[in-house]
Amino acid sequence: MSQATVTPSFDEFKAAHLARGFDEVLERQWAPNTVLGDHTHPFAVEAIVVQGEMWLSCGSDTRHLKPGDRFELDAEVLHAERYGEQGATYWVARRNKR
Repeated sequence: MSQATVTPSFDEFKAAHLARGFDEVLERQWAPNTVLGDHTHPFAVEAIVVQGEMWLSCGSDTRHLKPGDRFELDAEVLHAERYGEQGATYWVARRNKR
């Protein structure tokens, strides 16, 4: 029997990531059908999708992410994002370069 993944509360997610050395933790909301072409960020991220759906592409690999799904990206990794018909919300912890 498989065990369902438990989604933490935002406060739990934030506290856990700040304790692990992330600099900031925030909620990102994206409008329906938003597309962000190839880009990078100067920070590493760990995130969890909490509403809607998105597609995250790195090179030839594309992941379809739904509520409860997590993703990570190192700083400066080239990627693209696409959000579904209902948009998407995710919680993200960022580790900025020092």
